[in-house]
Amino acid sequence: MDRMPPPHDFEPHEHRPSGGKPASRRILVAILLLLALGTGAWLGFRAGQHGLALPGGTAFSSWAEDWLAARPGETGSAGAATGPVAYYHDPDGKPFYSAEPKKTPEGRDYVAVRANEDVSFDDKPKDSAASGAAAGPNGKRILYYRNPMGLPDTSLVPKKDSMGMDYIAVYEGEAEDGSTVTVSPGRLQRTGVRSEAAERRVVTRPVRVPGTLKLDERRVALISLRSEAFIEKVESVTTGDRVRAGQPLLRLYSPEIAAASAQYLSVLNEGAGTGGGRAAVVEGARQRLENLNVPPAVLTEIERTRKVPTTITWSAPGDGIVLERNATDGMRAMPGDVLFRIADVSSLWVLADVPEHDLGVVRPGQAVTIRLRSLPGETFTGKIGLIYPQVNPETRTARVRIELPNPDGLLLPDMYADVEIATGAGKPVVAVPDSALIDTGTRQVVIVDKGEGRFEPRQVKVGVSGNGFVQIREGVEPGEQVVVSANFLIDAESNLKAALQSMAAPAEEKP
Repeated sequence: MDRMPPPHDFEPHEHRPSGGKPASRRILVAILLLLALGTGAWLGFRAGQHGLALPGGTAFSSWAEDWLAARPGETGSAGAATGPVAYYHDPDGKPFYSAEPKKTPEGRDYVAVRANEDVSFDDKPKDSAASGAAAGPNGKRILYYRNPMGLPDTSLVPKKDSMGMDYIAVYEGEAEDGSTVTVSPGRLQRTGVRSEAAERRVVTRPVRVPGTLKLDERRVALISLRSEAFIEKVESVTTGDRVRAGQPLLRLYSPEIAAASAQYLSVLNEGAGTGGGRAAVVEGARQRLENLNVPPAVLTEIERTRKVPTTITWSAPGDGIVLERNATDGMRAMPGDVLFRIADVSSLWVLADVPEHDLGVVRPGQAVTIRLRSLPGETFTGKIGLIYPQVNPETRTARVRIELPNPDGLLLPDMYADVEIATGAGKPVVAVPDSALIDTGTRQVVIVDKGEGRFEPRQVKVGVSGNGFVQIREGVEPGEQVVVSANFLIDAESNLKAALQSMAAPAEEKP
């Protein structure tokens, strides 16, 4: 009878590979190895941060840099560093960045990161370096793309910022020109940007003010007596009539003038044929009549006829209009009474009130155009004769006197007039349209169109303005194109504010 094998002979045995260990033990060993490697890597990172030396005496950070340098193609940038400095990062690899040169608390300098070294987490094409050096629509090589908001962030390939705005291409030769901004042709077409050339032209700014016609004070004459007299006859001359020089106005009798005439005639008769001894007496008697304002024609008549006239005829001293007649037949006139008032209106004054803020551009001798409300369609020209040396404290205006010829007599005193004073440069100057000027309050800027979607904000010095143009004294040359329409949209689309900041003088570096 066969014997049964022992029970343990039927128990299953582990299958072991020849010379090996069980599988579970191999897994445990692998886990421990990974933990050891992770711990070593973490200790190495901390040693690099604190500058600890490896057993060989080499700092971990230096060893890591040498190791990375020995493995080209695995760093954040390929090839030599080109382009402007984008930003600065911590030399120990800590997540600290700065837009300006900076030092660590230990006194170590931050490392500069140039344009082609910037790290991007976007999906890049295989040949990123070739993309960064691609040629743009204008045929120039594209160096890199910069942030549209002026932040220290660049890219070698086209990308968008967090708000969806396209990065702006920087072409060869423009990398250091921070004042130039670029707008895509599509946006230019949508916004309606329009440019015009700066040209030489005469810029005038007319000052328009109201005025009133007045008599020329130097051309007003009064007929008045210096002695008591009686008016015998007044000629047919009334207020408003035009009179000529020497035209008779009235006849009068004055006892004082008659006595002085008799004395003068007596001296003339006594001095006849006696030589020059009586010349002084004759001259004294004649001077008395002149002091009584006797007309020269009356004196000539006395000397000719050797008779004392009973009445004296008073004539008009010059051409003009009778503004006032106070003489009547038979009246008694006392010394100083105004019998006639006559004004020469061949030349009038225009008194205009110029606002205080316009006085700086008004000068004597400037040409003035006068338009009368009573004569529509007609213009008259004159010149500024005087600027009165005072300002009305209530209206804050100064009075300007304009001499206006009136040979035809169409202009009448006290008429209202519209006065236009031509101020500004009398010779051609460099000028641009008013819409091209951006006044920030502290400085004036125009946007120069450099072509191909590139614009340069440029600070200028302005002069006079008028007729839709403003004089550019410095900053723009004749022939340069300036933006005259939608320049505020360029500001919004292309971050003009960042470009303007780059125009400011850099602050002095602290020692």
